[in-house]
Parts: sequence; structure tokens; C-alpha cells
Amino acid sequence: MASTMFSLAFATPSASFSLQHNLKSKLKLGTSSQRAFSGKDFVKAKSNGRTAMTVAVNVSQFEGITMAPPDPILGVSEAFKADTNELKLNLGVGAYRTEDLQPYVLNVVKKAENLMLERGENKEYLPIEGLSAFNKVTSELLFGADNPVLQQQRVATIQGLSGTGSLRIAAALIERYFPGSKVLISSPTWGNHKNIFNDARVPWSEYQYYDPRTVGLDFAGMIDDIKAAPEGSFILLHGCAHNPTGIDPTPEQWEKIADLIQEKNHIPFFDVAYQGFASGSLDQDASSVRLFAARGMELLVAQSYSKNLGLYGERIGAINVLCSSADAATRVKSQLKRLARPMYSNPPIHGARIVANVIGIPELFSEWKKEMEMMAGRIKSVRQKLYDSLSVKDKSGKDWSFILKQIGMFSFTGLSKAQSESITNKWHVYMTKDGRISLAGLSSAKCEYLADAIIDTYYNAS
Repeated sequence: MASTMFSLAFATPSASFSLQHNLKSKLKLGTSSQRAFSGKDFVKAKSNGRTAMTVAVNVSQFEGITMAPPDPILGVSEAFKADTNELKLNLGVGAYRTEDLQPYVLNVVKKAENLMLERGENKEYLPIEGLSAFNKVTSELLFGADNPVLQQQRVATIQGLSGTGSLRIAAALIERYFPGSKVLISSPTWGNHKNIFNDARVPWSEYQYYDPRTVGLDFAGMIDDIKAAPEGSFILLHGCAHNPTGIDPTPEQWEKIADLIQEKNHIPFFDVAYQGFASGSLDQDASSVRLFAARGMELLVAQSYSKNLGLYGERIGAINVLCSSADAATRVKSQLKRLARPMYSNPPIHGARIVANVIGIPELFSEWKKEMEMMAGRIKSVRQKLYDSLSVKDKSGKDWSFILKQIGMFSFTGLSKAQSESITNKWHVYMTKDGRISLAGLSSAKCEYLADAIIDTYYNAS
């Protein structure tokens, strides 16, 4: 700690006591500094009938570090926990809940873990690139097991720390080997995307995506911004179930997006966090990535198993780089490993083994697909019920059908920041400030209550 010295001169003991008391209250010092003022750390000297006292005050070397703002997504859960109202709803964090609004551990995950216990598998370090069995099955799940890009060994895959960690490794690759290149991200996008690229010192800008007038896709604006981007830019795309809007391009629009990216020599960069969890079909939710791969395009894909396998706390995902040749893929993989080594050395083993078992064992894979269909089906069901409730309760004739056109666990309500704060304060409905709600945290029993809250807020809060 650094020390600051105060030299104080007092004519009388009473003056000494008064000024000592004054300084303690005005400086608002911490406990250790207050102990110093109690007399223990005073150095006294007399001169011409006056008493001089020098006080050492400890100042932290970290004094210049300011308080960070609360996370806009995780902070919602903290506020929810502090709320004692029985009607409260947490629709902020994207985590699946049962109809009773309880966390859900997939049965297939339990079976995979039991199998690991039966085998008596150890907890040794993984290689830098992760578990080889996991890397094999995750790339097959993404591209399709019989895809020529895998047979030609053109995909560099390493295990990452879920979606966030995989995106961060990719950002480091861009910063090191494509200096000055810009990443285009949708407006709006998942709240952590900007943090990741800022932290990696990768410049970014936004392309238009959401149209507030229709609560739908601004496809013309999206195309204009991608067209205007410098040649060779990285275009960050949500593979399915766009977060936060739940609005995806149609298959025809995906074709046009691919045409333009190819024409401009941009590099597509997919964030795939919901494969199988959006539509209930693993293949359908990977169709955008496979479309681009079939065109012979080089691309990056970050994957996460937080949602579709419920492995939120296991931090399991992958970064895949599809290259034009096997030689390029080998070199890229070597650099991905080089980037990962000083960040976290090697990834965790438990979640990787779960995924490798679930995808790699046919019986478990079939069961997983059924459980995903069940989870996706529950979300579709509450989406429909929320729409029905809004349509019946809103007598103005407003068209709420945009809710049904969205997909996945999120819905963009169209509520403003002020309205999002109002619905929390009045109705105890917690959501992110951009108006996004997680339908995975909603039950059928709560749909009418939420509809009342949305209608009241939409018309009466500004």
C-alpha cells in the first residue's frame, strides 16, 4: 500500500481532539485508517509550545480502479432473487425451465454421467485442443457426418469454453492474423458479442437487422450494410434462433445473404448456440451453416451445448474453422491451440465426455433428440399460449402475430427500455432492457399474467 502523510499542528489538546474527529468524518476513511487516527500511528513532536502530529494513511494501489457496471443479463437474475413478490417472473436469463419453472437436467445427460462412473474414467488433463472424441462428434453434428468437408479434413476444430470461450478464441485469431479487419454484428445482438470483440481489440460495426415497425427482420437494411462493408470483413451471423429477437431469415433470404457475402469476399462467422433447440431438429437448425459450406466458402463457427443439452455450468463448446484445404486446416488448428494455451491451457473434461457419449452412442443420441423435441415443443406451446392470451385480452386490434413468427427460446416484445423497467417495477416481470423475454422461463400457467403485464405496459408506460 502507498502511504499519505498528514502533518497536523495543535495549539491545545482540545483543538487536537476536535480536528482529529473532523478529519475522521470528512475523509470517510476505512477501518484501518480510523485506527491510525485513534493515536496508534501518530508521530508527535513539540516545537515552540505547539504539538505537531504526523499521521500515516494507507491508500490502496488499486485506488484508480472504478466499480464495473452490473452485467445487463446476469444482473437481472440478481434483482429477481431480491424480489419477494410471489408473482415475480424471471424471463431474463436464457435457461430452460420445466412447466413448474424448475431447472431441468436431461435424462440422457444423467445416463451419460452414469456410464462415465461405470467406466471409472480419470480426471487427467486434456490436450490443448480438447477431447478428440468430442471434437469428432461436434463437427459431425454441425456439418453432417457424411459432409465432404469432413472427409477432406478441411475443418479445424478445438474444444472451447462453451460459446463465449469459442467466440473469444476466434476473435483472438482474427486479431492476430487479420489485423485491422472488421467484424460486422447484427443490431441488436447477444449482449456479450461486443464485450468479446472489444476485449480482443477487434474493431466491429453493426448491420441493420431488427425493424421496430414490423417487429421483424430488416432484410433490406441488412443487405445494404453487408454490401457497404469493406471487402474481406467478418460477418457474424446467428445460425438459428437469433438472440435476442428470435427472428431468422427465411431459406430464400439465407441464399441471398450467402450470394452477397461470397460476392464481397467476406468471411462468414456463425454463432450456433441453439442447434436442435430452436426447431427441435438438429439438421434444420444447422441448415444455414451447411448452405454456406456447400458453396465452398471458408467460414468460422462457434458452438455451445449449454442450451440443447442443458450443460450450462459445464462450459462446453467448440470453435470450428472450415478452410479451403486440409493443409490450411492443419495450420489453423495449430494456431488455435497456440491461442488457447495462454488463456486456459486446456479445456475441462467432464462436459466433453458427456457430449461425446450422447452424440457418439446411437441409443443415447436417439433419446437426446426426443428430449430436445420435448423442450422445444414446450417453448412453442407457451409461445402459442402467450400469443392467444395477448390476442384475446388486447381489444385494440393490435396484431401480435410477430410472436409466432419468431423462433427459439427468446421473444422480442417490442417494449422499450423504459417500458421494460416499468413492467419490472409494477408487474415484477424481469427481462433484459431491450425488451427480450426468455420463453424457456415461462409456464403455461403464467401466460395470462404476462399478457396482462405486456398489454398494460405497452399502452400505459412510456
